[in-house]
Amino acid sequence: MQGEYRRDHSAALGREMECKVFGSSGKVCLAFPPQNGRFFDFEDNGMVEVVEPWIATGRLQLVLVDSIDAETWSDTGGDYHSRIERHEQWFSYVVDELLPGVEADNPSYASGDETKAMTTGCSMGGFHAANSFFRRPDLFDATISLSGIYTADFFFPHYNDPTIYENSPEDFLANMPEDHPYMALYRKSSIVLCVGQGAWEDDMLASTHRMEDVLARKGIPAWVDYWGHDVNHDWPWWQKQLPYFMGYLL
Repeated sequence: MQGEYRRDHSAALGREMECKVFGSSGKVCLAFPPQNGRFFDFEDNGMVEVVEPWIATGRLQLVLVDSIDAETWSDTGGDYHSRIERHEQWFSYVVDELLPGVEADNPSYASGDETKAMTTGCSMGGFHAANSFFRRPDLFDATISLSGIYTADFFFPHYNDPTIYENSPEDFLANMPEDHPYMALYRKSSIVLCVGQGAWEDDMLASTHRMEDVLARKGIPAWVDYWGHDVNHDWPWWQKQLPYFMGYLL
């Protein structure tokens, strides 16, 4: 399947950003790569191919997002505040520049058939998918997070920066008051958190359990799915998981 390569200047980041878009109508889905990954990782590892049926029928428009993790979450020797501020600039690029631009060209949004987007991603991309959804349920009404981790403490140990807290769903959801307007939006959304129990999934498995507990205590419905002990933190399993869940959401 041929996608459209795009390279545009981001005012938020002050530089050119790349992405690739598959499909021209249907629900917009932002797909985030694993840690330090690039926008082309999803395509190169067979993740576009497995959702091609929904793209080909005009039900899904898949947007492969580029990351700057090396400057933010992965820069373990960097200053905490500078790292998270750079992440905020990237987040602004995603929700204020990239997403509106894609939706403006999508006839499903012009007609009102679609009003919100969804997110997905694997590993660190699963974090970005879930974090984007939980931070902005006014823009997103579904997420499929595969092998994600949901606490900023994993990357910013012993943090005390309020902006880092705002990027830690395990924490900010646990403390969100019942009368917060986002609570009603979460409960009307489709939330999928999936993790394997095989090799390299231990940290993600523990975080998913904690996130499941937070969502249950808050009365937020979610499909939290634990796959088998043979299910590793790797592309072949994510290739199976993404179309499995996509089939229920679309």
